[in-house]
Amino acid sequence: MEKRKWEKAGIFTSLLGFGCMRFPTIQNGEIDEPLAEEMLRCAIAAGVNYIDTAYPYHDGKSESFLGRALACYDRDSYYLATKMPLWLVASLSDAERIFQEQLSKLRTDHVDFYLLHAVDRGRWEKVKRLGLLEFCERLKAEGKIRYLGFSFHDSYEVFEEVLSGHAWDFCQIQYNYMDREEQAGDRGYALTEKAGIPLVVMEPVKGGSLANYSDEINEKFFRLNKDASVASFAMRWVGSHPNVKVILSGMSTLRQVEDNISTFSDFRPLSETEEKAIEEIAEALKSRVQNNCTGCRYCMPCPRGVDIPRNFALWNRYHIYGTYAHVQNGWEKELNEKEKAGNCAECGKCETLCPQKLAIRQQLKRVQQDLDAAAKAAGAVIS
Repeated sequence: MEKRKWEKAGIFTSLLGFGCMRFPTIQNGEIDEPLAEEMLRCAIAAGVNYIDTAYPYHDGKSESFLGRALACYDRDSYYLATKMPLWLVASLSDAERIFQEQLSKLRTDHVDFYLLHAVDRGRWEKVKRLGLLEFCERLKAEGKIRYLGFSFHDSYEVFEEVLSGHAWDFCQIQYNYMDREEQAGDRGYALTEKAGIPLVVMEPVKGGSLANYSDEINEKFFRLNKDASVASFAMRWVGSHPNVKVILSGMSTLRQVEDNISTFSDFRPLSETEEKAIEEIAEALKSRVQNNCTGCRYCMPCPRGVDIPRNFALWNRYHIYGTYAHVQNGWEKELNEKEKAGNCAECGKCETLCPQKLAIRQQLKRVQQDLDAAAKAAGAVIS
């Protein structure tokens, strides 16, 4: 298993980290504990020693399950990461109560890597206002946490402010070959390298989007290596960045665990040829975007309740990746029927407000047509 050294801390973590957000579930939504335990055992036996969870994962049950599943292992044989749910913290007493609850659930007296969860501009202001950094530093001094960091979801400008706002031990960002200009992105990676702050990466496969494409795109990867999974190229792209110390994979099946073990047990950074090919594939995918909606939401609210930006995001995503599976959950479950493009009354109010001057009414018709056709072809039930 590929290991990476944290120079200042003097520790080695497996480059593959086990993300505990997507454990397999059974019909009632509960964690399929026997299968999840088998997956953890398989990963740990292969050398994975970084295990990442959070207070809200699996409706608050991930930490408790993990506490039971890891009880048979020597506590010094793995590194445990969890996170402070900033949206639930209104005071220092909230932070203290939640942290003690986490220790209890995890059946441990310390957390190795503790993160302020999903920091954005508003939550960063809360962190400073409530004195949460000082609270966490006290926990470090008491030995209850070893390394303090944050996970991030906002613009590069906010990332720069947060990264320079404290002497962090590490940080965690979303990073993959399709999102190089999103959130912290390439500039954020370069900033961590310059600052000497170790990086943990989440969403290396973009929630599974970079694990499987249309046959045409998949074939481009198979030409590089017919025996490698499409997902492995996304993992190797991230791992080719030397300041990345851990790549989190939210594994849901034993097959995914085995595929990741194969990738990281004989880890090879991308060759120049592979890197160029992936860059060309990414550019080709991005060229399929149907419109330039930025999600600014100036067009909202729609008088008819249509969620215009979300419709366009799903439409663009469908055309980028070329399969209905990439948008099925969003189109069938996350958008309710009143929010869908087909409810547009063509009043035109949105077009008067759109900074991009998009032909919204015409494009919403195409959204409904394209996604309904894709759903029908996939055998989904159209209401």
